[in-house]
Amino acid sequence: MTVKITKGSTAKNIIGAVEKLASVDLSECYQCKKCSCGCPVSGYTEPPPSEIIRRLQLGAGDEILDRDIIWTCSSCETCFARCPMGIDLAAVMDALRIMAVERQAAAPKGDIPLFNRAFLKTVSMFGRTYDLAVIAAYKVRTATMMQDMDKFPALLKKRKIAILPPRGADKKTVQRIFKSVRPDPAKPEMKIED
Repeated sequence: MTVKITKGSTAKNIIGAVEKLASVDLSECYQCKKCSCGCPVSGYTEPPPSEIIRRLQLGAGDEILDRDIIWTCSSCETCFARCPMGIDLAAVMDALRIMAVERQAAAPKGDIPLFNRAFLKTVSMFGRTYDLAVIAAYKVRTATMMQDMDKFPALLKKRKIAILPPRGADKKTVQRIFKSVRPDPAKPEMKIED
């Protein structure tokens, strides 16, 4: 596969912005590819995580923001645990997501942003994730309410999903965190709800 990296005024800015947002030094990566070998989603996306870092090192511009991997990364931090240099690749993916939204890069395939918004909305409301609310919000917005309903009784029986929202979370602290990370009013706001 041919990789085209555009060299221009944004090329240097994107790696600097990513490093600043993620608080990492990408020059430390020596391409051992342990991040890609352990990544649970690298087999389903192009390019793998190690190649994202390499493209950034080579001066990739905004075209890297169109890649599927930045939206399918589950932030499981397996890459971070395996990295001999301690590079937090999940933070890099978060930074790339933020930049993709700010620069209005091509929308990812599927309903990944919709799921992310539903998840974050429940965390902001309940102080922690509430799986049933995430599933309901996602299914309502994708018009797939009856899909996979046959699995619901098994989930309940095995106690894999709770009917009632979680208790004991510090909602005020979580809401304060959400307020503190909102962008400036002058910039377009990233909406949690759809």
